[in-house]
Amino acid sequence: MARKTPISRSEPEPDEPESPRPAKAEPKLGGPDDLARLALKACLIARDAAFNVKDLLTSSSRMAFLAIKDCEKELDLIERQIDERLPAAITRVNEARARQLLSSLKSTTDLERIGDLVMSVAMRVQARTQKIPAADIRQLVEMSTVLRDMLDLIHKGFSTLDLECARKVLQMDKEIDRVCHGLFQTHLAENVAQGDNSGFEILLMAQALERAGDHTTNLAEDLYNLIEGRSLRHMPKKKAAN
Repeated sequence: MARKTPISRSEPEPDEPESPRPAKAEPKLGGPDDLARLALKACLIARDAAFNVKDLLTSSSRMAFLAIKDCEKELDLIERQIDERLPAAITRVNEARARQLLSSLKSTTDLERIGDLVMSVAMRVQARTQKIPAADIRQLVEMSTVLRDMLDLIHKGFSTLDLECARKVLQMDKEIDRVCHGLFQTHLAENVAQGDNSGFEILLMAQALERAGDHTTNLAEDLYNLIEGRSLRHMPKKKAAN
């Protein structure tokens, strides 16, 4: 069954003022907490997009495809909202809250890209005229399941500032890489033997999910930076995961 975390398109309601505002006052922008909540909501939406890939691959569910499409649109909307509101919000907070706001901005950029990549998988599945081999479906489903679990951990990590969630995500990315490399080895060998490129679309799907996993590791690194105050960027993945 298709699943999607809804998000309101309406603006966050400002706190009730203690005294009436002037009639021409500008509407209050969402504060830091509003932007952080939007970033957490984006994480759930990206997770739901990954969740629906399984139904799309195994049953060609039209509802799953539409859910992924809606998720991609919602992620675009959230990224735009945070991008528009952050400059004003960041001028009213201290350094620690500013770091949180910048983390929200970076996170939604990665989450928006994950939505795009998952949508590209959905589009390729919908456009395909030949049935995807069962062995390929199993491996693509495995990749999407690991991606969903990684995004679950990211949401938990940012909600509770749990560093262990970041470590687990960095370790799990190796599983997505392993399955992706296996698909490439299989299909590239078949292409050489058969002289065709029948598995090319499968490889593009696998590559998109692998890149979505990379963006999720970016989120884990941002979580680490938010908690520890230092970056893991450009550090070897094996060392960062320990």
